Order: sequence, then structure tokens, then C-alpha cells
Amino acid sequence: MIDRFHRVTERRAIIDRREVSEALAAVPADRAAAVDVLRVALAGGRAELKRRLEAAPYKGLELANGQAFLTDQLVRLVFDFAAQRLYPASNPSAAERIAVCAVGGYGRAEMAPFSDVDILFLTPQKSTGWIEQVVETMLYTLWDLGLKVGHATRSIADVVRLSREDVTIRTAMLEARYVWGDEALYDEANARFLKEVVSGTERDFTQAKLAERDARHTRMGDSRYVVEPNIKEGKGGLRDLHTLFWIGKYVFRVERAADLVDKGLLTPREYRQFNKAENFLWAVRINLHDIAKRGEERLTFDMQRELAARLHYQDRAGMSAVERFMRHYFLIARQVGDLTGLFLSHLEETYAESRIRLPSMRRAPRTLNGFTVQRGRICVPTDDFFAKDPVRLIEMFALAEKHALEIHPQAMRQAGRDTKLIDARIRRDPRANALFMDVLTSRRAPDTVLRWMNEAGVFGRFVPDFGRVVARMQYDMYHHYTVDEHTIRAIGLLARIENGELTAEHPTSAVIIHQITSRRVIYVAVLLHDIAKGRGGDHSVLGADVALALCPRLGLTPAETETVSWLVRYHLLMSETATRRDLSDFKTIQDYVGVVQDVERLRLLMILTVVDIRAVGPGRWTEWKAQLLRDLYLAAEEMLRLGHQQRGRVERIAAKKDELKAALGWSDRVFNAHTKRFFDSYWVAEPAGSLIANARQIADAKDEISVAMTCDDALGATQVSVYAPDHPGLFYRIAGGITLCGANIVDARIHTTRDGMAVDNLVVQTPSGRALEEAHALDRLKATIIEAASGQLKLAERLAARPLSRHRADVFKVEPNVLVDNKASNRYTVVEVHALDRPALLYGLTRILFDSRLSISSAHIATYGERAVDVFYVTDLTGDKIENAQRLRTITRKLLAVASGETEARTAA
Repeated sequence: MIDRFHRVTERRAIIDRREVSEALAAVPADRAAAVDVLRVALAGGRAELKRRLEAAPYKGLELANGQAFLTDQLVRLVFDFAAQRLYPASNPSAAERIAVCAVGGYGRAEMAPFSDVDILFLTPQKSTGWIEQVVETMLYTLWDLGLKVGHATRSIADVVRLSREDVTIRTAMLEARYVWGDEALYDEANARFLKEVVSGTERDFTQAKLAERDARHTRMGDSRYVVEPNIKEGKGGLRDLHTLFWIGKYVFRVERAADLVDKGLLTPREYRQFNKAENFLWAVRINLHDIAKRGEERLTFDMQRELAARLHYQDRAGMSAVERFMRHYFLIARQVGDLTGLFLSHLEETYAESRIRLPSMRRAPRTLNGFTVQRGRICVPTDDFFAKDPVRLIEMFALAEKHALEIHPQAMRQAGRDTKLIDARIRRDPRANALFMDVLTSRRAPDTVLRWMNEAGVFGRFVPDFGRVVARMQYDMYHHYTVDEHTIRAIGLLARIENGELTAEHPTSAVIIHQITSRRVIYVAVLLHDIAKGRGGDHSVLGADVALALCPRLGLTPAETETVSWLVRYHLLMSETATRRDLSDFKTIQDYVGVVQDVERLRLLMILTVVDIRAVGPGRWTEWKAQLLRDLYLAAEEMLRLGHQQRGRVERIAAKKDELKAALGWSDRVFNAHTKRFFDSYWVAEPAGSLIANARQIADAKDEISVAMTCDDALGATQVSVYAPDHPGLFYRIAGGITLCGANIVDARIHTTRDGMAVDNLVVQTPSGRALEEAHALDRLKATIIEAASGQLKLAERLAARPLSRHRADVFKVEPNVLVDNKASNRYTVVEVHALDRPALLYGLTRILFDSRLSISSAHIATYGERAVDVFYVTDLTGDKIENAQRLRTITRKLLAVASGETEARTAA
């Protein structure tokens, strides 16, 4: 029998089974007494494993084997005590036999500190009374020791039948390992399993496990470059290595991963990479469990820093310890992906009659520009093929894109080996650059081929500036992917918009992308927009310089180069203007147009902004952001078309009033009385739907304070309208009430009528970025807003008593900042606050503005992961800007104190 614990040294230091057995023999035949002895042994074993973990935190497989070894000895001791001391069978029948088997990770003899202990109690036939007593005693004893036990009691016939029916049970049996009891029974079950279940089903099992893997990848985000990866289930994680081993064991009956070399499924070098990746992932997983004190599998931000410190990563120039650790993780995950492809290619060649073929788009010729094509995949004919002409390293991917072919894993491996052939001469080669541009600007799916090029290492070698961001972590809660993956996803989204696949989601971009002068400009701009991240300065400014240097090499004209550089320099301008400024303020549009200057740049920047935000990660693109961007685009396009006049504004207001009148069906007298109550800013700021809803709410209002709510699933938010007598401090009270209900304001448009009423239109979401929909939650929100707005709630006390911890955000440092701008608006002082996001932040800021005797006209609340950017358009109580320098310094100081968390607004409302 194979020794699963060959890595574990000085085993008796973990647990001496003979010594514990003697201690058990000295206590009465009582389960409670046995638990006391075993608990001491378990604690001692865990303490020793903890000592080994602290001494060598990087020895993942050895530590995983040590956990399983300790568990094995405990299970054996518990079985012996139950079967020999508590329920001795003096004359057992043939049916009274048990084999205790480990399955799952325990079966592989690989366990983390909080892994489940999965046990199969194997019986020859149906369970007997003696078997039930022993099994029940074992389970209760293990539970009393605090172990999380998964268990099943099955006969050999059950094992065969259920394994045939369920591939999950079949996989568990594939990993089953004898621990204690009747070994002959285990051998019989294993022989029948191999003969009656495995034999003849190798192809079906392989296909099932690969389909299961693909479904798991889809469920986990289908990328190995997510910034908070799941180390067990994520793409490039431990489960992918397990899948390779399961297939190899099932098809070729190997017992250890090392045996895959003898079967031709891995080369010795590939096995070393397999072992290295597995050891690293296990080291991370075991340390993660130990830090979290639970079975945690996700590398969350709050865990990453401590893991980096434990595993001895150090800060280096331009990259912190935690960024270096995560970059290593992503490179290991990529290596797991490489091994998967190579393993499957070996499997095809070695086991051709049941090969698993990846789909190809169509039949291809046998040769292609010197490359060979086999079963729809490009292959390299000789070992020195790339050395003879290094441009072929780029050409291989261009051919794959042009002919819709895949690339053989061995060709990918050879390309990765030969990337050093790409030097300055090849980078300047016009043919190489033209081929690269063919891939980048493909009308099909450029992201697929660019991702292959990146995983082979060719992309970063050919474009060294891109190589600097490969596997670079974006250490914040806003971005979901590494910089390179984010960029490639953005390019893929751009192609899908151009192809018409996303017309329904991005109607404006889908039209204007066909109106731009140069396709090359937008594709290169998307490639380069984040190219300078991690260089220690403003990545937009530094990236613009990179564009000026790189674009001519890629074949762009001087005019195209200048435009790309401008787009990279200002790629954040549109999103920041849309989310942080009042789009109903003429000065906002005027300033934006002053930077953009022409319609071509406006179109390009709109498209770049859309794909940039969408590629950040799931949930970052919302219909609310889409509406803001469309509004800004249309307003800017109108100003560029009509010039710096407000003629369009008057026409737009008149059109909105006409549309409202048609929708309401009111008499001229009633309608005119309603419209005269509002200033022009109201009509400019509000969309038609809000105008209609406000009018009906005001007409139906019976109480002093009226609250109306509409759930907008398309917007992903709940729209809340408050109609109440206006008074200083109304908005901060509303904000406090909404915070009390656990919701967030993401945008606020605040209006005052000519007769002293306030109409506040708010966009509210749950902390997870969704609309509030449940009736009880909406009722509570409405009641709380009314109580807060009327001054019935002591908000400061209620908020202080509410738990508001944000553990994941606590690991980030956001330097608080307050910017006051009297030039951004002709009528208002614009106050912009940057701070670490936390509940009640908005309440605290607006309370300070109220205490400072300021009136808020509009508020624009944006969050970027852990960073909050709250912008307020304010005046003094007489409606003027705040011009006094001393007063501005005082307001800034107070807001900065709240933004930094040093003080909160504590006065009761």
C-alpha cells in the first residue's frame, strides 16, 4: 500500500497512537471518558501542526498531509475504543464487519485545519445492530471532539449502484482510502468498483468532469484573474488540479500524481510544475484557514495582507508585498491552466480512441504558412520553427484569429519557451506590428486570441509596457480583475458593441461606434488606457506618454497617435463628470465640452468609458450610470452642434413640459399652476418619468410629508421622492433615516419650489447595489424617512447605537480629502469629499453642511469599492456662493474631520 504520509516527518510528535491507546485502556469503558483523553491528544496534535505551520508556512503539502495523519490516528483510536471496549463482538458474523474509509480531500490525505472529515463506513451487506452501534458511537465521539464529519454507511452493492448513478459519488469512491477496520472488505469493494463501475466508462467520466469543471468556472466568474479568488473552486485553483488527477486515475488507474509521468500524461517537467503549484496553493489554503479560524476558501482583501506577511513576501520598488504575493498567485493559476491544456493534449494522443476534442469552427487545411493544422488546432512543425523567424510568434496568433482555429497546447508551450526571441528588432518589425494590429482590431473575438497570447507570455514580451501590468493586482474593492484581464475584457466588449451584440444594452455606443473615423484609434486606446498603472504616478498622464511612444510603432498616423494619447489622458473624465457633477448645470457641460472640443473625441470617449466601466467587474455597470453617461453625451453633443448657447436648454424645457401635460391630462389652469412653482433647474435635471411621478405625488399629497417609492429593476435601484416643507437640514435628516434602514443614497437631486416646498428625488440601493423590493423593507423605509424628516428621530443616537463595521474596507487606506470649487458652477459652490466609505458617512457630511448654515441644491454620491466620493452643490442661506476664505477653511476642516473618521456629527436631530 502506498504511504500517503511520506512527507510527514516525526509523526509521533503530532500524535503517538500507542501512547494514546494506553491512556484509553486505563479509563473506564465510557465514551465521555474516552473523549477527555482524545481531546487532549487532538489539542496536542494541533499545537504541533501549528508550530510546524509557523516554522515553515510554505510547506503546503507536508502540512496538508500532517492534518490528515492526525485525523487518521484519531479515527483509528475511536474505532478501536467503540468496537473493542464499548461494543466488543465476541463471535462476529460475516455480516458484522466494517471498513472505515476516508473520502474526498481526506481520502487524498490532504486537509486544511478546518476541512470536513468525510468518512465512508463500508459494510458487506445491510447494516446490523452492532454496526449501527459502532458507527453511531464513532460519530458522536468525533462530533464531541469538534470535528465536522460528513459520513455515509453503505454496503458494497450500494457503492456499486450509487456510483453508477451519480458521478459525484463515483468521484468520492475514486478517492476512497482505507483507514481502519476490515481491510479485505475495502479491497473487495475497490475491486468491484474498478470492474463494475470504472471499466468501460472512462470517456463518459472524463467528459462529465470537464463539463463539471466548465460549469464551476462559469459559476466562479470564469476567470483566473479575479482579485479576490476562490483558492479551492476558482479557475486555476486546487479543484482544477484535482480534476486532472481524477481523470488520470480513472483512465489509467494511477495512485499518485507522480504516476501520470509514467503514463505519458505529464512530462517530468510538467509534473514538477504540477507539484509546485499544488504545494503553493495548499500553503495558501492552510494559512488562510488558520488566519480565518474557519473553513474560508476566498482570498479576500482583509486576508491577503496577512498571508503575504506570513509567506515572507517583501515590499519591492513599485510593488508592495501583498501585490507581489497576489501576482505570484495569478502566475501559479495561469500555470495550472497551462498544465490543464497540456494534460488534455497528452490524453488525446495517448488515449486516442476516447479523446476529448475541443470544438473548432470549421475544417482547416493541413498546412498554413508553414504551421501544421491538426484537428482544428495550429501546431508547430519543428523545435526551431520560431527561432528561424521569431515574427512567427505573432503570426501564429494572427492565423488563429483569421481562420478561427485553436492553438495546440504544445505550440503554446513552445511559444512560451521562445518568447525571449522577441527583442527590440522584432518589436520594430512592420510585419509583426501589422499582425498584432490584425489581432487587436479583429471583428470577431479579439479578446480570446489576446488572452491566449497573454497566457503564452508573447503579449507582454511584444508590448513590454503591457508586460508590466500582467497579473498586476488592483488592490481595491472596486476592481474585480487584474489590470491585464480588465484590459482584455474591455477589448472584447468593444468588439461585441461593434458587432451589434450589445445594442440593447448600449444603444448610443452601438450607433456612434460606426460613426467614428478610425477603428484603430478606439481599439488602441482601450488597450492602453490602464497601461501605466502601478508606476507610482497618475496612470492617465503616464499612459498618455506611453501612447505617444508606442502608437507610431503600431503603424498609427501622427493624428491617430495624438488622439489615442488624448483618450488615455482623459479616459476618466466622462465617468467622473457624469457621476460627480450636476448635469443640469450649464457650466458642467460647458467645462466638459471645453476639454473634449470636438464630436469625434466625444464619441470615442463615450465608447471608451462604457467598456472601461463594464470591464471592471460584475455589478459595476448599472442602468443608472448608463443614463448619466447618455445624458452627458447628448448635452455635450448638443452644445458642440449649437455652440455655447442655451437655446437648446429652452427648447428642451418646453418639450418636457409638453410631454408632461400630455401624460397628465390636466386642465390648463391646474397644469400651469403646477409648472410655475418650479425653477428652470428642475425641468433640466429631471427625466420625463420623474416629472410625471412628482406631479402625481404632489397632486395626491394629503400629509405634510409625502414619500413615494418606485422600484426600477432596469435601473437596479429604488427611486424615492420626498415632498415636504423645505427647511434647513431636511436632506441630512432624510439621509440619516435612509442609513438607519441599511440603504445607500447613490444620487440625489434636491429642488425647492417658489412657494417653499422641497422636492427631493433620490436614487437608493441596498449595500449590494440592488433595488429595495420587499414590501416590508419599503414600508419601513417610508416610515423612517417621514419620522426623520419631521424631526421625530434622534438620528445621531440611533446611528451611534447601530453596528456599522466594515471589516473588508478596514484594510484599505483612503486619504481623506475635501475640494472646494467655486469655478465649476456659475450659481453654486461645489464641495467634493473623498473618504473611506462607511455607513452614515453621508449623514455626517450633510449634518456638517447644515451646521455650517449651507443649503444643498444637489448631491452626487459615488462609491468605488472602498472609496466614497460625495459631491454637493451648495449655497449660503441667501442663495449665494460661499466666497469668504475663512469660512471655506472652517467648512473644509470640519468636513475633513468627518471624512477621516475623527469626528461624527453627534448632535441629536
